[in-house]
Amino acid sequence: MNSADRGADTVLVNGRIYTMDPERRWAEAVAIADGRILAVGNEGDVRRHAGANTLVVDLEGRMAMPGFVDVHNHILMGGQAELFERRFPGSATLDEILGHVRAAAADAQPGQWIFGSQWGADMLTELNTEAALARLDEASQGHPVLLRDETAHNRWINSEAMRLSGIRQDSRDPTEGSFGRDPKTGRLTGILIESAAGIVERVAAEDFTDEMAEAAVAQAVRSNSAYGITAFQDAASVLPVMAALASLDRKGELTARAVTSIPLVEPSFMFGLSGAELLARREEFRSERVHPNFTKIFLDGVPGAKTAAFHEPYVEDAVHGPAYRGHTLVSLPELVRYIDMSEKLGMGLKIHCTGDASVTQMLDAVEAVRHFNGPARVLHHIAHASYIRDEDIPRFAKLGVAADLCPMIWYPTTFLEGHKEAMGVERAEKFWPVADLINAGTLMAGGSDWPVSPIPDPWNGIEGLVTRRNPSGAFAGRALWPEQAIDLETAIAIYTINSARAVGLDHQTGSIEAGKSADIIVLDQNAFDVPTDRIAETKVLTTYFEGRVVYQR
Repeated sequence: MNSADRGADTVLVNGRIYTMDPERRWAEAVAIADGRILAVGNEGDVRRHAGANTLVVDLEGRMAMPGFVDVHNHILMGGQAELFERRFPGSATLDEILGHVRAAAADAQPGQWIFGSQWGADMLTELNTEAALARLDEASQGHPVLLRDETAHNRWINSEAMRLSGIRQDSRDPTEGSFGRDPKTGRLTGILIESAAGIVERVAAEDFTDEMAEAAVAQAVRSNSAYGITAFQDAASVLPVMAALASLDRKGELTARAVTSIPLVEPSFMFGLSGAELLARREEFRSERVHPNFTKIFLDGVPGAKTAAFHEPYVEDAVHGPAYRGHTLVSLPELVRYIDMSEKLGMGLKIHCTGDASVTQMLDAVEAVRHFNGPARVLHHIAHASYIRDEDIPRFAKLGVAADLCPMIWYPTTFLEGHKEAMGVERAEKFWPVADLINAGTLMAGGSDWPVSPIPDPWNGIEGLVTRRNPSGAFAGRALWPEQAIDLETAIAIYTINSARAVGLDHQTGSIEAGKSADIIVLDQNAFDVPTDRIAETKVLTTYFEGRVVYQR
């Protein structure tokens, strides 16, 4: 007996259901059978699909909508942060950070590593001193300490962590990274920039087991469900990520769709098999809910650490001269080869670009590949898409490149304060030309970059896109480039159907339409009925994935 004969498994009625279907924006009811949407429409019509054993759920007039699709997160790192780290906000002061370290040290076993995040990008100068390192050493009580910044690219460690990692006063900077040194004394401070972070991450990870990785990913997926996220793209899928996702799906415990992005070059600040060896094994991990369909490259670093590649120079400092612009990590010919290789494997390329020069180089490379290969059969993503030259904005749509918007900082933040120090105020505030990209026809997809964003709640990003103000109330009275604000309908599309389209899942999810997976969230308020500065207060009451309740508030 098929689902049409026996009736629906579940019918949601008496709702304000925002479908993201252009043919029917709003509906009253949805019928679900075998994990898929059977019917959408007015209550009278949909109730006809109810049978004797159908569960009828009264939404009591509440808003429901498609589950969110997060186009950019770091699922293992997010779970690690929740299970194994001390968490503090980017606004935390040095005293507050040291308080967290001191408390963790009091509870730690002898020799146990202490992990924490996220110190603010605007704290780099303050932490890069011998005096700050001495205070960290005192607070840590002999334990090795590794503290990640809010960009996830840089670290601050104590002297014991340096000792265990073999970092000495005479150590040379690694390629594409550096050891922070006190500008006055030239001595190490424990600051690690870009690839220098990887040296310590690898040492600290020696005790990190496959079981811990799977537990972290499972925790992260549960957290995503609580925020209504029913599909996501992991943005740097090294072997522990791939293995954990596949294992969870085999056991029936993966309550979201996962698209993975295999790094073509091992990320300098992560650990785990990647590159050609992992690409060759990717089909081992493919399943109904795990889709290893993207590759990944980091083309530059981050603006606050002056490792992003720009067309114009950074503000001069003691380390960088007046003409320093940063640089890309991959040459244009190499990038063309990587794009061509990805396309021949049937995979899109997600590329990290935080400076406008790296964006230009990626677009140039795609244009070259299009010249030789003709129209694309896959979609490439420029991750972050935050600083972009005016002349490059129309090229996204022309070349069929999606803008992966993340982390959720298109409003005043400590990130922005760090950028101002590095770039100057005027340039730093030309951050996230969202409206301009939309007006140029770009496919805009929404991500969190969690745990760079402290929580993966899309409503923070959505409110910020609409208001360009910080949803937390921080930086009160200030908006970032308010001319780039967009309407709520467009912002929700960015985090649902647009992201689904960007990762190749729009035939399955991203909207509430007959035949698609029943990935639906029920909310505590109608986001269209509240003032724009209360959008981020919206909470998920229930998350359905494939018709099953996977989260209930």
